[in-house]
Amino acid sequence: MKKFINNPENITSELLQGFALSYPNQVRVVEDKIVTRAVPKDQDKVAIVTLGGAGHEPALSGFVGEGMLDFSVVGDVFAAPGAPKVFEALKLANRPAGVLFVVLNHEGDVMAANMAMEMAKRENINVKMLLTHEDISAGLNTDIKDRRGLVGCVPVYKIAGAAAEAGLSLDEVYRIANSFNENMATLAVAMSNATHPQSGMAIGDLPDDEMEIGMGQHGEGGGGRMKIRSADDTANIMLDQLCAAIDAQPGDDLMLMINGTGATTLMEMFIVSRACHIKLKEAGITISRSKIDELLTVQEMAGFQMCIAKFDPEILSYWDRPCNTPYWCQY
Repeated sequence: MKKFINNPENITSELLQGFALSYPNQVRVVEDKIVTRAVPKDQDKVAIVTLGGAGHEPALSGFVGEGMLDFSVVGDVFAAPGAPKVFEALKLANRPAGVLFVVLNHEGDVMAANMAMEMAKRENINVKMLLTHEDISAGLNTDIKDRRGLVGCVPVYKIAGAAAEAGLSLDEVYRIANSFNENMATLAVAMSNATHPQSGMAIGDLPDDEMEIGMGQHGEGGGGRMKIRSADDTANIMLDQLCAAIDAQPGDDLMLMINGTGATTLMEMFIVSRACHIKLKEAGITISRSKIDELLTVQEMAGFQMCIAKFDPEILSYWDRPCNTPYWCQY
């Protein structure tokens, strides 16, 4: 493992300090490991809160700012923050308009979120929790609540944040975000392992000549090991499963997101995007909007996550609204 770090025990606090110093007009760190907007939104607009471990930069705190998140609660590397810290963020976010709490479906995150929600209820905080669970690697017949949350959380932040900035009620923000959430699917593919930046231990045991479709956010196996394929072949394999998951039909408008997991170049991601556009066009399906970038990484893992979702005119209107965060600026 080769990384530019200092004391491994200080990784999370030092990366957050550097992040806040780098983007002082957009974010600041409060209450130790809670990232918030430098300029808070009006109290009469719904606040958007999320949580997750460090090590996936720029997610999740890179999407704190106007038009997306109001608060991000950061745990240690690949670990959920504790429930008391999450509750602190919900208290900071509390307002007459209410709070939408977006949580990725991972055991530690959900446990911390559920405990914090119980604390919030005792304090009469007006909060609704939305669980993202769009990873289809376990199969299309798997109970949706048993699916993992992957990069799909990021477009949910975009949709929910835009609806909140528009002044919609908590119930309406939840409805719009959940409608998008329920029509979204993600698959990940990896062809090299990552390492844990504190221990130096490898995450996974993927051979050099193999890739795995269905890889989890932390190197968990997905059951789709095979010899490394070309960009076109890989995109086609993944798209077939993703389109089946959301029942994509000719005439549909889709979002396409290609998220690099740390060691995959933009060159490769754009080649994969090209394959997706060609295949979907042949099927009579339009990619209305796309985002191709590193959004939620796994240190130096080579691979990407492919996420698609259905757009309707309402959802598309919120996607197109402006936002201004360190890692998603749209005017």
